[in-house]
Amino acid sequence: MIKKVFLIIVSFFTIVQVFSQSEKPIQIPSVAIGAGALSFKGDVSKGGNTFGGIRGGYNLTLEEHIWKYFAVSINAMYGKLSGTQRSKLSNLNFQSKIFQGDLNLVFHADNGLLFKRDSLLSPYISIGLGFLKFNPYGDLKNANGITYNYWTDFTIRDIGESEPNASSAVIIQRDFTYETKLTDPNTNYKRSTLALPIGGGFKLKLLDNIDVNLSATYYLTFTDWIDNYKSGNNDKFLYTNISLQYNFAKNKSKNSFSHALDFSAIDNLDSDGDGVSDSKDHCQGTPNGVGVDIYGCPTDSDEDGIPNYLDKEPQTKKGDIVNESGETLTTKMIKEKQIAYEAEASERNNMFNERPSLEYLKEIESMAEASQKKNSKNKIEIPESLKPADKNKDEFISANEIKDAIDNFFEGDSDFTVEKINALIDFFFQQ
Repeated sequence: MIKKVFLIIVSFFTIVQVFSQSEKPIQIPSVAIGAGALSFKGDVSKGGNTFGGIRGGYNLTLEEHIWKYFAVSINAMYGKLSGTQRSKLSNLNFQSKIFQGDLNLVFHADNGLLFKRDSLLSPYISIGLGFLKFNPYGDLKNANGITYNYWTDFTIRDIGESEPNASSAVIIQRDFTYETKLTDPNTNYKRSTLALPIGGGFKLKLLDNIDVNLSATYYLTFTDWIDNYKSGNNDKFLYTNISLQYNFAKNKSKNSFSHALDFSAIDNLDSDGDGVSDSKDHCQGTPNGVGVDIYGCPTDSDEDGIPNYLDKEPQTKKGDIVNESGETLTTKMIKEKQIAYEAEASERNNMFNERPSLEYLKEIESMAEASQKKNSKNKIEIPESLKPADKNKDEFISANEIKDAIDNFFEGDSDFTVEKINALIDFFFQQ
């Protein structure tokens, strides 16, 4: 038997070690407190083959997940085992306080394979190895110290049925006080043993951190002396209980978040598929198939500011001014653009003179902003004399800045003259 127990212990801890090294815990540790009923099955029980003598018990359980399918639990249980056997030939009873400590491997079904994680109701099973201490006492006398004498008519009397004065015997009742420590006259047995707990149950989720467990555990012991009576078969008992389990929360910033995100994948993410990861890509959203440099920006061979895939003149001389298509602007083309630009600005100026309103200035401002974005290389610099009007220093004269300049002029809080204000308005339309 010692060899068998040794093999069980070695096998159990080998399984625990393998699973604990295969994957990090994905759930959180917990503690459970419960209460339930203990039923004894042994020589001194109803019929010897059925459970009997229901008594109360209490348990404290600590559990830690070691893999997505398994957990390890340490369980401590305190309670009482009791049994009574009454027949014409035998009248036995006992009660023993017990303390059970065991280590279990638990399989949880809410692992994403059988049941969804954090299911409202999910089953689990367990197997383990434990250590049991017991100390049987018997109810052999009543409160007055009179020994029970069991008669064949199933009464209990103060005098034995075979005694000479049996006719004067008085019927008495058991007081169910287990006052006498039970021993065997032939064997000084150990009052402790190993036990093999096999259990299962259901976990009911109440709140994020609180579960209710309904379980039953069958204990196979390695002794036949729990009831102080030996017949050849080892004693067993059943513990059914309900327990309240609290799941301790972990630091999400260090655990849950880091488990949920694959940072290596994020570092290597390439949204536009140009071969340069987003963390190093200076030009996000490059069209498919467009060649890029080491910074993820479209290749610009002639460095004219227009990428090759948009450049109609890919070999522009260095320093040449180009349009939005990358074509070199000749002196004639620049002059024509300037004349058209000045004509447009003059037309806007005349229209403003006809209806000088902030609303009109706002319309022109939006058009100017759009033009500057489109022709960023041809941006007109604000003359030095007009720069005081650029209050926000963004190198752009807005409609509100025109209005402020005019207001300050009339309030005497400005160095601007009538000529400067006209020049400011002219420049506004040239932007």
